[in-house]
Amino acid sequence: MSKSDLGNLKKKIMNELQSYGVQLYQFPTEDEEVGEINASLNARLPFAVVGSTEDVKIGNRMVKARSYPWGSVQVENEEHCDFVHLREMLLRVNMDDLREQTHFRHYELYRRCKLEEMGFKDTDPDSQSFSLQEMYEAKRKEFLKELQHREESMRQMFVNKVKETEAELKEKEKELHERFEQLKRMHQEEKKNLEEKRRELEEEMNAFNRRRVAAETLMGQALQGCSHQPLKKEKDKKK
Repeated sequence: MSKSDLGNLKKKIMNELQSYGVQLYQFPTEDEEVGEINASLNARLPFAVVGSTEDVKIGNRMVKARSYPWGSVQVENEEHCDFVHLREMLLRVNMDDLREQTHFRHYELYRRCKLEEMGFKDTDPDSQSFSLQEMYEAKRKEFLKELQHREESMRQMFVNKVKETEAELKEKEKELHERFEQLKRMHQEEKKNLEEKRRELEEEMNAFNRRRVAAETLMGQALQGCSHQPLKKEKDKKK
């Protein structure tokens, strides 16, 4: 990329950043010692930086560079890229300002946003300052009160759940007791029926035994009668 192409690309990037409302860090120019340096550095934004981990021999020395068929791009050559200016600006000239900006602007803005999300503000609705400790204590009491309310709600919910479970268990116990009584009655009825059938069977067996004894008696008498008749006939013949 030629210098003219690089300059046009930087202008295009800056125009896009400005059109989208992107705020860039501007190096301070109020300080007399570094104001002129920072003004020249601000004019170079955005920086075109080339990085490399390769050591390339340029002349009699080894430098960090990128090798191409048409030549080498040196990382620390101001004619090739803005790496030296970026390093100078961040690590040597404006380190203290960057730290202050980070702490007093970005961190404070972050802290204020987080506190506002938690309900803390630097001023009350009447735009009057107040003690953050008092605000903390008030928020803490409010949180403990809400926590106690939730705990009481959970306890009451647990009690209601236990009562519902006890009612369900009592209902199940009642159903089981009724089922047991029903089975008990059925068992008693079946036992009664079996006793009746047993008595009927015993009566039938007794009647059968009586008939059998009577039949045996009659048979015995008939046999005895048959045995006396031949003896009488022989007596008649002798006479």
